[in-house]
Amino acid sequence: MNRAFALLAAALVSTVPAASHAQQRPDEQNEARRDLRSGAVRSLRDIERRVLPTKPGMQYLGPEYDPSAMVYRLKFIRDGRVMFVDVDARTGQVLGESR
Repeated sequence: MNRAFALLAAALVSTVPAASHAQQRPDEQNEARRDLRSGAVRSLRDIERRVLPTKPGMQYLGPEYDPSAMVYRLKFIRDGRVMFVDVDARTGQVLGESR
């Protein structure tokens, strides 16, 4: 009984961060759309066309957008290792990579 309760509690706690992250994504998308319409940033499609070919053998997991910095963070994985590529949304220039 205690083990079942502990597993249930752990499952519930682990869903809270996911739910809060999911709530942030629509705002992030709205900010990216607004910046794109204003001409302040390049489209995500353009950024992906530039960066994805430079990461052969890596699986692309998706983007995040930081509207205050105007930076796309592209997430990749290979052999269980995650890598982030930060790209200036205004110029398309790769700012850095982190693991």
